[in-house]
Amino acid sequence: MTYTVEVLIDDGLAVDAALVERAAQAVLIAEQVPAGCEVCIRITTDAELHRLNRDFRGIDAPTDVLSFADDGDSSQFVTAPNLPRYLGDIAISYERVLAQAAEYGHSPARELAYLTVHGVLHLLGYDHEHGLADEALMRAREEAVMTALGLPR
Repeated sequence: MTYTVEVLIDDGLAVDAALVERAAQAVLIAEQVPAGCEVCIRITTDAELHRLNRDFRGIDAPTDVLSFADDGDSSQFVTAPNLPRYLGDIAISYERVLAQAAEYGHSPARELAYLTVHGVLHLLGYDHEHGLADEALMRAREEAVMTALGLPR
């Protein structure tokens, strides 16, 4: 299947864009998302994630990943019928990638892929904040994709 994954990396960050794209593609394939969908992923700073978290979620604190899903049919924006479905945007703090990799004892590559997988699953409607069953389902999907990527726990 073919998807469009745009990876934007802030200046000065040494990030493996191919890994981010591969991780996003792996989720879309595993979840059998129709071909042609688009996702944009920005790798940025802790300060930017803090600002986005404050401005869009009302939480005045940094975080590791944020997902901004397209509203689909209820969106105020109209998409031309011949264009691919836009799933949404993801922002990842690279500083959190490095810190959490050290904290959890695994590579920055694994953490970057994990946060990408986590963010894409949120775009697809998975949630871990509304009950243990939802959290368990999301974690299982994350680990299945991470294993497929060759980056298991």
